[in-house]
Amino acid sequence: MNKLRVVLDTNVFLVSLAPHYKYHWLYQSLIQGKYELAVSNEILIEYQEQIALRYGLQRTDTTLDFLLMLPNIHLFNPSYLWQLIESDKDDNKFIDCFLASQSDYIVSNDRHIHQIKTIDFPPIQVLRYEEFEQRYQSDFVS
Repeated sequence: MNKLRVVLDTNVFLVSLAPHYKYHWLYQSLIQGKYELAVSNEILIEYQEQIALRYGLQRTDTTLDFLLMLPNIHLFNPSYLWQLIESDKDDNKFIDCFLASQSDYIVSNDRHIHQIKTIDFPPIQVLRYEEFEQRYQSDFVS
């Protein structure tokens, strides 16, 4: 059986790092190999920038180096850029990674990314964090 493969929006990924947030189970499940995370260089750069702002540079380097060693983290660099999100073009990196990686979902609370649900092609599955939690937390957390 293939593991679930997801793309995590930066904000969801960031709050999953903090042990005292309800999102932390997501990071713990990733470390335990319960699902696969698809990332691109663009996504990693954004993760790095945001972690540095929130937690400091040393934590950033440690976190990303550790993540990239995990066998369930997959790096994809999309060869085609769809440019489907007009209202916040920076969010297109998540759509492009989703499509290139053939992921199951994008997990995001960003309203711009959720606007993609109005597009019929290509099919893109986006879940809010709460929807993802409802469907998968009990499967991942043992």
